[in-house]
Amino acid sequence: MENFEENKKKIDGTWKETIEKEKTNQEETAKIQEEYPQEINLGLFLSSLMVEGLIALGDIENPITKKKDMNLGQARYVIDVISMLEEKTKNNVTAEEKAAIDQILYELRKRYVTKIK
Repeated sequence: MENFEENKKKIDGTWKETIEKEKTNQEETAKIQEEYPQEINLGLFLSSLMVEGLIALGDIENPITKKKDMNLGQARYVIDVISMLEEKTKNNVTAEEKAAIDQILYELRKRYVTKIK
């Protein structure tokens, strides 16, 4: 009978820990959803890619390392991804989205070229 009670306590303890972890995960998820926009759109996605490109070019601080580090390979990759998106979305974007793509590509390419010289 003693083993049964011990096992029951272990199971109850494990169950309570699991419930607490789940509750914590739900609270963290709710915080994240409050911090970020509920609706994703092309403009927001392109903005995030541009920031990634600027970080790779060393023009803005990396939020993780808190340093301005240049990685031209990563910058080139971001430019290529945006170029691919431009090609794949041709004739399927608004004039505003097209202008945003063009401006972001122009800016990142210009900065990239000045860095590789």
